[in-house]
Amino acid sequence: MSPRPQRLQITAASPDPALLDLPWHIPLEDWPAENLAALPRGISRHIVRFARLSGRVIAIKEIGESVAYREYELLRQLHRLDVPGVEPVGVITGRTSPDGEPLEAVLITKHLQFSLPYRALFSQTLRPDTATRLIDALAVLLVRLHLIGFYWGDVSLSNTLFRRDAETFAAYLVDAETGDLHDTLTEGQRAYDLEVARVNIIGELMDLQAGEFLEDDVDAIAIGQMLVDRYSELWTALTDAESFGLGDRWRVQARIERLNDLGFDVGELDITTDVDGTSVSIQPKVVDAGHHSRRLMRLTGLDVQENQARRLLNDLDSFRAATDRQNDDESFVAHDWLTEVFEPAVRAVPRELRPKLEPAQVFHELLDHRWFLSQQQRRDVPMAEATRSYLENILPLRPDEQAILGVSAADLREEPLPTDDPGAQRR
Repeated sequence: MSPRPQRLQITAASPDPALLDLPWHIPLEDWPAENLAALPRGISRHIVRFARLSGRVIAIKEIGESVAYREYELLRQLHRLDVPGVEPVGVITGRTSPDGEPLEAVLITKHLQFSLPYRALFSQTLRPDTATRLIDALAVLLVRLHLIGFYWGDVSLSNTLFRRDAETFAAYLVDAETGDLHDTLTEGQRAYDLEVARVNIIGELMDLQAGEFLEDDVDAIAIGQMLVDRYSELWTALTDAESFGLGDRWRVQARIERLNDLGFDVGELDITTDVDGTSVSIQPKVVDAGHHSRRLMRLTGLDVQENQARRLLNDLDSFRAATDRQNDDESFVAHDWLTEVFEPAVRAVPRELRPKLEPAQVFHELLDHRWFLSQQQRRDVPMAEATRSYLENILPLRPDEQAILGVSAADLREEPLPTDDPGAQRR
């Protein structure tokens, strides 16, 4: 039976004609396998499927029409504000089944490559402190959202995607259904978001323990509280006023450098003196995340995560010292490092291994592996030699993280990496 004609309405900034080829007349939970990309899914209150579209993967969520339009607009606003989150593609309404029954609207977003839901991460052989690293990433994301005035309303690991960022993770908002954007947030709104996050995280970690994905001796309640503590520490560092004597003006630059170390740039700093001019008060007014990634982008054009950028910049500094070019223009040195060190290393990865990790993450692990080999052999192992060893002994054992197809989260359990490589223990 051929489907009846539908009066589909597609709302999208850049609509792809291939959207019309997908089976919108079928409820999402019944879509045929040939249309789907079987990526590991997190827990959702709605039906979510991943589909292939024009050589890429999209996420499709069935949701009420008004909620779909609202979330689509919120995601667009967050994308314009450069907040880590999924990128909206569009909303489709007017769906009907072959017998004329109306079907729910769908919200479409781009699949975030090299990202995983938290349950898929815990199904792999990871360090025992994986939970705390995810909490650190979520705390940074929540602070960034609150700084721009976004109230999430349902903070959880389930509503977040994670990408590797050197030895840490970076968190991305994946569900803005309950969110709202304001000029600024009240203390009460921030506190409520934090309490919801704490309770949700405790429940999610206990669920992992029940499924034997997390050791029973992990204190889920303490980890939930850890989010509150990490968030509070970072929020204080970014927003609190600081007063000091006029003779301690060096503390202005020290405060800026401290925020840079945390990965934030100071866009605006409010500096005031008291009536008699003997003391100074400073308070950051505008802070932007991504200090190191912006610097690396300016020098090399590489667009990477913040902690990956730190690692690459450190290697750039080492290259500069090793070639005795401390007095050369930084941009010239960066160009030579890019063409002589970074690009040859990542180009050496065979095509069939490239879906496993992002290039910057591969380079980070290469540096770890080179350090391990140098310590083991008590000599300075050349980068080319370390690259060959890494590509033969380490990378082939890693799961593909660009888009893990055809598996469920429970199927992602893997054999442990060689334990004689310390980098393997940080995965």
